[in-house]
Amino acid sequence: MEELDLSQAVWHKATASGIHGQCVEVATNLPGTIAIRDSKDPTGPVLLFAPAEWTAFLNSLK
Repeated sequence: MEELDLSQAVWHKATASGIHGQCVEVATNLPGTIAIRDSKDPTGPVLLFAPAEWTAFLNSLK
């Protein structure tokens, strides 16, 4: 499996997290992939999801 280039990821975190919030960040601009990372560790591990998996996850939260 080819490694995904995350250098073009545009990361977003919840506005409610504040400047020192402990949140996850989400990048939705990557082709065919949703990327998730810990905002406290931006160079750390990243979880990758297919768009359908991400949608199912979000729907389960509702």
